[in-house]
Amino acid sequence: MDMKNARPETIVLHAGYRAEETTKSVAVPIYQTTSYQFDSTEHAANLFALKEFGNIYSRIMNPTVDVLEQRVAALEGGVAALGVASGQSASTFAVMNLASAGDNIVSSTDLYGGTWNLFANQLKQFGVEVRFVDPEDPEGFRKAADERTRAFYAETLPNPKLHVFPIKEVADIGRELGIPLIMDNTAAPHLVRPFDHGAAIIVYSLTKFMAGHGTTVGGMIVDGGNFDWAAHGDRFPTLNTPDESYHGAVWTEATKPLGPIAYIIRARVTLLRDVGAALSPFNAFQIMQGMETLPLRMKAHSENAQKVADFLAKHPKVGKVIYPGLATGKQRERADAVMKGGYSGLVGFELTGGLESGKRFIDSLELLYHVANIGDARSLAIHPASTTHSQLSVEDQVATGVSEGYVRLSIGIEHIDDILADLEQALEKA
Repeated sequence: MDMKNARPETIVLHAGYRAEETTKSVAVPIYQTTSYQFDSTEHAANLFALKEFGNIYSRIMNPTVDVLEQRVAALEGGVAALGVASGQSASTFAVMNLASAGDNIVSSTDLYGGTWNLFANQLKQFGVEVRFVDPEDPEGFRKAADERTRAFYAETLPNPKLHVFPIKEVADIGRELGIPLIMDNTAAPHLVRPFDHGAAIIVYSLTKFMAGHGTTVGGMIVDGGNFDWAAHGDRFPTLNTPDESYHGAVWTEATKPLGPIAYIIRARVTLLRDVGAALSPFNAFQIMQGMETLPLRMKAHSENAQKVADFLAKHPKVGKVIYPGLATGKQRERADAVMKGGYSGLVGFELTGGLESGKRFIDSLELLYHVANIGDARSLAIHPASTTHSQLSVEDQVATGVSEGYVRLSIGIEHIDDILADLEQALEKA
């Protein structure tokens, strides 16, 4: 069956694999190997020269990881994908594949704390500037861009602010300027397809909803194949000028026979090869086990989270609830424009008692886990100001949507009555 015509529920079970050729295994095998036998010296030379594609070394490619890459690419409607060790390495590679010293990207202010630190601090060491823009005004991306801007970057459902990003508006501005939009879709897989709204690249922390079981770390970069890198040659020298590490290969030219995959091929054969943030085959196998139930879980996450948001909105100790399903006005319009089948499992709320109330609430939970993660099948809670966003200044915390009394919940798939009971008893002590 052609996976291009398959529905998500089928893709997550079948894309990229049917049966192993030798044993006919229906389950994807774990190819726990470092290296692969070459047929001849000519075969080896052709692989290293990229004259033909195949397995060389598991830092660069692996058959188990390859199935996961195909599966995620098919789910997103992309042309190819690259599995990496974590969501953080996916975000890093996605930017560094386009930006060099002296370049810049324009990013939404609404970011996960780890991404904010990466952009605001670490990329400086490589000479890459990140210009932050409030996505409430999409035109801010245009105003912040110049001739050295290599990408726009944003999160679909920003963690922890939870205001849905205006994907189409910013993507349209980028297309007009010749700048691709990179979307981190970690918090809304299956519910949102950023390529349908103009994004060029998607990144994931597979650790979260995609895997869903809280056991395995992994990341993914997906190439939409919908951005003409060659048409904007001066803006993307990494893809349009000779790469000395491959005898002067120009990636937009060298990959033409393979289709519009210059971006993802360069990320694999230069960044992954040289930096080495490889996804292990065992982790890829684990992520695929969770991915098989992704559509079912996202429906359950969303249904439970909506009920939690409704409950919190009526509680006297809660001053504000942040959830796309409760949003109004422009925020609701943006959510409904891209989110199909639910509003995901993340709920934010502010306790009227502030910092100490937030700590008491967290410490009083009995069912919900207090962990720095989202997207688990289990329900989770955290107080970002004292944990995930504690490295940020107070001003930067506010910019990313974190206040002293803010609590973020990642609602799981337990019975809703048990979730609500735990929240209610913890709120009584907050």
